[in-house]
Amino acid sequence: MENDLSNYRKTYNKGELLLENAPENPLELFQKWFFEVDKYFSEDENNAMTISTIGLDGFPKSRVVLLKKFTYEGFIFYTNYNSEKGKAIAKNPNVCLSFFWHGAERQVIIKGKAEKIAPNLSDGYFESRPIGSQLGALASNQSEVVPDRAFLEEKLKALEHEYEGKAIERPKYWGGYIVKPVELEFWQGRPNRLHDRIRYQIQTDYNWKIERLSP
Repeated sequence: MENDLSNYRKTYNKGELLLENAPENPLELFQKWFFEVDKYFSEDENNAMTISTIGLDGFPKSRVVLLKKFTYEGFIFYTNYNSEKGKAIAKNPNVCLSFFWHGAERQVIIKGKAEKIAPNLSDGYFESRPIGSQLGALASNQSEVVPDRAFLEEKLKALEHEYEGKAIERPKYWGGYIVKPVELEFWQGRPNRLHDRIRYQIQTDYNWKIERLSP
């Protein structure tokens, strides 16, 4: 099988990112970009991000998860701690996050260290989830092999019966991570493939080195 994609071409002309306009703190630029994308561009799930980890088998693996909160400290998402990604983070907390907002012709790549958030914060988010999502966390031993889909659906049905009219407690194996960034790169598509790339690298808790990269 052979598919030639060499004629796939796109002209980028929706914005610019100049070094002289870059704020000193990259989290401020991320917030600006995120809110602009949310307001002006018709993206589907603007908070969808790719997280890459180094697996127990030594291979990198990427998958899409949903960003649920970001602060000056970092980026928070939730998952099963016993999942493939959870086990990978436990062994090697160095991860990479990436956002691609095609409507705005923007990309953000974030290197950082992932660590579990406080249990009470995970409790609070779990309680805010729809009941179906809460039960789904109980029903799924994420990343484990199952015989078929019917197995999962029957398990969910049994849990719906078990917890009917009852509060659902967050399972201890499910919760949040915060990725504390050490490097952020902002990419803005530009004409003639001369894209804008601005990289921030952490120097101290409050200072970032800012550089422009060649596309």
